[in-house]
Amino acid sequence: MKLTEKLQVMSCKEIERALTRLATEILERNNGVDNLMLIGIRTGGLHLAARLKSLIEKMEEKTPAFGIIDITLYRDDAHTLEQPEIGTTEIDHDINGMQVVLVDDVIFSGRTIRAAMDALIDFGRPKNVQLAVLVDRGLREFPIHPDYVGRNIPTHADERVEVLLKEEDGADDRVVIFAVEEIEEVEE
Repeated sequence: MKLTEKLQVMSCKEIERALTRLATEILERNNGVDNLMLIGIRTGGLHLAARLKSLIEKMEEKTPAFGIIDITLYRDDAHTLEQPEIGTTEIDHDINGMQVVLVDDVIFSGRTIRAAMDALIDFGRPKNVQLAVLVDRGLREFPIHPDYVGRNIPTHADERVEVLLKEEDGADDRVVIFAVEEIEEVEE
């Protein structure tokens, strides 16, 4: 499989504006930070959740509870992975009765979010679970709908949307659509 960059659909400034809007919407819906917990889904939602936490801290002068969840062992395709890379889950706050906002970069099929909800329930029973994503690209396989969306970007199944952040690659933030090309193996 080969990825070919096709189109940049969000710039650094657009990502910043979208995250500011998401933080405001989260605060409005949850009446501030009391009883609010942000949980970033490793790896895609980790940095975005941290940025939302920082924005909310600035707006409210109060820090929301924060965590990181790894879903590797909860994926429905985990049995097909040869050497799954398992990250750490860091949830140090009691989630029972909390308004939890799961944060991810892109929602596509809904499988990642389903796995994240399964993993989350192992830590307790939140009052409710909400979902914030930077990009909703449609084409769902599960009936999961985000509560907060930075941008809807309709795509084709043979495309891939990547959120590229400075925390990961040092370059400017951007959201890019890649064309996925199957590479045929040539027999010699």
